[in-house]
Amino acid sequence: MTKILKAPQTVTSFAGISFVNDAFAQCGLSKLIDEDLGNRKSVAYKYSDIFRSLFDIFFCGGDVIEDIQQHLRPTLEHIPGNKVPSSDTLLRGIKELSLANTKVESSKGNVYNFNINHKLNNLNIKSLLLTNQLKRGEYYDFDYDNQIIACEKYDSKRTYKKNKGYCPGVATIGDKIVYVENRDGNATVKIGQAQTLQNAYTILKNNDIHVNRSRMDAGSYSKEIIETVAKNSRLFYIRANRCDDITNQIRQITNWKKETINFKEYEVASIPFRQFFEDKNYRLVVMRTKEDNHDQMDIFTGDNLMYRCILTNDQVSTEKEVIIYYNQRGASEKTFDIQNNDFGWGRLPCSDMHYNTAYLIITAMLKNFYNYIIQKVATVFKDIPVTSRLKRFIFRFICVSGKWIRTARQNVLKLYTDRPYELLEFG
Repeated sequence: MTKILKAPQTVTSFAGISFVNDAFAQCGLSKLIDEDLGNRKSVAYKYSDIFRSLFDIFFCGGDVIEDIQQHLRPTLEHIPGNKVPSSDTLLRGIKELSLANTKVESSKGNVYNFNINHKLNNLNIKSLLLTNQLKRGEYYDFDYDNQIIACEKYDSKRTYKKNKGYCPGVATIGDKIVYVENRDGNATVKIGQAQTLQNAYTILKNNDIHVNRSRMDAGSYSKEIIETVAKNSRLFYIRANRCDDITNQIRQITNWKKETINFKEYEVASIPFRQFFEDKNYRLVVMRTKEDNHDQMDIFTGDNLMYRCILTNDQVSTEKEVIIYYNQRGASEKTFDIQNNDFGWGRLPCSDMHYNTAYLIITAMLKNFYNYIIQKVATVFKDIPVTSRLKRFIFRFICVSGKWIRTARQNVLKLYTDRPYELLEFG
């Protein structure tokens, strides 16, 4: 039988969370949150306590708010000066930051609920500026997409995927989420999207952040949306839907060029785009290829090739460059997988859209804060690269035995490891 020697209860296996909390305070995020959101009616816990404790849940391997009450509170309370609210207090704090839904009517007279929270979205941008992940006066590439979040909530609606949920619009710059706007699951992506995009662009512009290139899928292919994107971007790239006019133009193309893109052969060409705008110098980049499982003859083009089109105002780049750049938007779509599986979007805590929207934005801030943390940690811990998912970070950084001790009138964290935690610097 294995002999056992029990350590004191003050020893925790999640001592690495103390460094995350240090970073939260030293980078100025705690101060920013309290200054921007103001005081709570309850004086026991500030908004920075709410945010930090929610962040700690995920950094310690939890995935629901109740984990702080059931599993993590004793560990977090051992950190000197760390105020740890209950799960109920966490939920109340999140709900206090929510705003009422907005009604949006479609051209067919259908009414949908949208939830727009400018306050939290603006705080998110300020946090990115604070941590130097974005810089004022700089130009960045902007991606937008809608994400189905499946959930059985009181006000969730049936989506096109035949499940119930929400369909938030999410804007990203690289791997950073810069805007979240929630909407009913049964609202098609084009409804209200022009205003959603304008909201995102405006918040960026108000913080002196500018858009170089915007990139979107076919869900953004409409005259109103294209006008909004063009007005707020130097260049844009939007997947175009085929129609009779475009198909007729494609049939008249004779100067196809062969290109190899990602080890696959394509034929590419460019044609002027006149479907919505007669007076604009827009360009449609067309690509076609033979798919292995596509043998059916297209009666409109007279062949069995697969066609894809990208609308752009970029008149300088080659067709290959435009296609390669557009295809890179798959990297931004990975953000949804990370949010769903690492940062709580797959398990929403509340029964109402407006509460869950506040949670979505706060956990988007958590993801952005994680980007900041992992950049710092990767410079010291060579086995934790900046591309690490949260699980690796928890196993290799958070999970370290340690305890807080009082010596020479100061608190000292004693770690049972030889890994270089002492070399970390935040702020």
